[in-house]
Amino acid sequence: MIRSIMIFTLVAACLGSTAFAQDSGLGLGVFFGEQTGLSLKQWNGSLRAIVGGVAWSFGDRDKLHLHADYLLHNFNVFQIETGILPLYYGLGARVKLEEGKGTTDGDNRVGVRLPVGINYIFENAPIDIFLEIVPVFDLIPNTDFEVKGSIGIRYFFQ
Repeated sequence: MIRSIMIFTLVAACLGSTAFAQDSGLGLGVFFGEQTGLSLKQWNGSLRAIVGGVAWSFGDRDKLHLHADYLLHNFNVFQIETGILPLYYGLGARVKLEEGKGTTDGDNRVGVRLPVGINYIFENAPIDIFLEIVPVFDLIPNTDFEVKGSIGIRYFFQ
């Protein structure tokens, strides 16, 4: 599944020859890290975006992660010659559903996310690449803290 999505994303990026910035529109892509999954980004103005993710991680127990973040982008922190490299930060929520082992229930959690990252926006292609670090404060069923990180790519549709 991931391989198919990556191939689609790369082919779409190669075919998308129109020049436009990815600080608008809807983007779909993949991200990799401790969780691997699908990313959806919808710009809401030139500085704000809503990002959602569906991810999974495999270990002793399979885990499904769902998250949604409200992001603010600062385009003035990094100045580069080609493309755009905004710093972004925001606030979001995460739900983790973990498969139980045997007769025990899984470790389901609900928490608050504080994503911080950089987002390279290509000048002449409808794709972006991002790298983020996300502290997560779980609130339900008990409090816990962890730091997640991921790298990803998205294709933007016009």
